[in-house]
Amino acid sequence: MTMAHGIARKALVVSALAAAVASLSACASVTETNPARTATDMLLVNRAAERAVEGLTLPIPQGARVYVDETYFVAENSKYAISAIRAALSEAGYALVRERGESDAVFEVRATALSLEQMRRVFGIPDMRVPINDALNVVSIPEVSIYSNRDRMGVAEFSGFIYDTRTGLPLGAVTPMIGQYKIRSHKALMMVTWGQQLAQPGERDPGSSWREF
Repeated sequence: MTMAHGIARKALVVSALAAAVASLSACASVTETNPARTATDMLLVNRAAERAVEGLTLPIPQGARVYVDETYFVAENSKYAISAIRAALSEAGYALVRERGESDAVFEVRATALSLEQMRRVFGIPDMRVPINDALNVVSIPEVSIYSNRDRMGVAEFSGFIYDTRTGLPLGAVTPMIGQYKIRSHKALMMVTWGQQLAQPGERDPGSSWREF
């Protein structure tokens, strides 16, 4: 083999390796979008809203035409909660209308709470951030525990009042509608995990966290 042939062969090998690396890099550069809220977060809050309106009734006769005024219902994911309220009223036998003027009564609703609560319990030393100098620089110390658990709970509380569409006179108020939906996960010796890590679509009752592995 001549020197020229050897150089040409090495050049081909280098080119092939470069092409392979480029191909591998292209395959590994796939990205995913990350929404602001996870599916579990949304399911927890929406299940809480559904529980809050279970058995909802108004102090007016069934069959009355009701307009749901959501002007002052301000909360994240409020559209789903309003739809849950409307569904509960429809199930209770009231006629829902889209225009205020078509109604016999206006049901004005407001949100006290519609969000997610989280709580962790640790038997041991929780993770913490400790300042190490006068400049308040901190160092993170990891958790050292025998057992810990984590609760994630959707919380919903709504209230409202109802008045006559034509006269504006009050017809009554609705006691606070309260709903919660909670899942719990467990961890032992910082390695063994079990319980409800995620909220499951279609599941109305999460059951006992101790039985899920």
